Amino acid sequence: MILAGDIGGTKTILALYEKDGNALHLVKDEEYPSSSEESLESLLEKFLPHPSVESACFGVAGPILEGEVSVTNLPWKISEGSLKKTLQTNRVKLLNDLEATALGMLHLKEDDFETLQQGNAKGQKGTIAVIAPGTGLGEGILFWDGTKYHPIASEGGHTDFGPRNELEIDLLSFVQDRVNGRVNHEELLCGNGIRHIHDFFRKRTQTITPDWLQSELSVGDPNAILTQVGMEGKDAICQESIELYCTLLGAEAGNLALTSLSRGGVLLGGGIPPKILSALKKPHFLEGFNEKGDLSDLMKSIPVRVALNPRAALIGAAHYLIS
Repeated sequence: MILAGDIGGTKTILALYEKDGNALHLVKDEEYPSSSEESLESLLEKFLPHPSVESACFGVAGPILEGEVSVTNLPWKISEGSLKKTLQTNRVKLLNDLEATALGMLHLKEDDFETLQQGNAKGQKGTIAVIAPGTGLGEGILFWDGTKYHPIASEGGHTDFGPRNELEIDLLSFVQDRVNGRVNHEELLCGNGIRHIHDFFRKRTQTITPDWLQSELSVGDPNAILTQVGMEGKDAICQESIELYCTLLGAEAGNLALTSLSRGGVLLGGGIPPKILSALKKPHFLEGFNEKGDLSDLMKSIPVRVALNPRAALIGAAHYLIS
């Protein structure tokens, strides 16, 4: 038996697999609110009261440094040493969540993806960029060495937001004032990103939030509500907000593609892209992605797909143990 986990700021998914050569058979899995327990160890005791696993691997939101990590957006500190004691096995590995997600992408089925841009890679192998907006913004790379892919972790989601025009410069100033400091890509592409963009447009256009929308916002998740209203076209400001969000996500996905020269393609993971798939299929995302000056033709040749399977990180963590 092997244990795999996907540890995020909002939710934690744990799964027990039976290993059969290079195949994995799911035995048990559970999803928990991450905030429901004070530590991963206490959550593991709930999931697996009597540890009997050969090995374990966890994809965790945050930088893994010498086998330890402080989870991003969650007050957990996790170490391989502590987990070895809890699980009573010496075979425990922590991976950055995007490292696990990127690895998991290699094991998804073809119908787990939706194509945004066909590109013209013609089936050739090459480095793949992975970007995953959710509670946080994850970025990773699948490096092709000529024989196989190697997942590479990064914390690119925490890099500085770089505006490209007057509108985005004004947006930067607005969010900078709101957060009282530096603005990284996470502030705009996940978490409260849609709310920031919506409020910016309200102020810029000097329009008041309609009573019906204000009523909905008072009882639900503002980001989810604003996104849904924008996608359904029920409010012009909300619609404009989701369009700019898609443009900004496309621009950053394009930045990652250029940084890694991802001729093998770009994959979008995380919780947000599948929920806004219809918006991503409109021109705004690809406009942001492809508009790279002299390299725009190169960008148009790069395949771009959305991963629809929400368990890519879990699948990647499990396959790390048998790769």
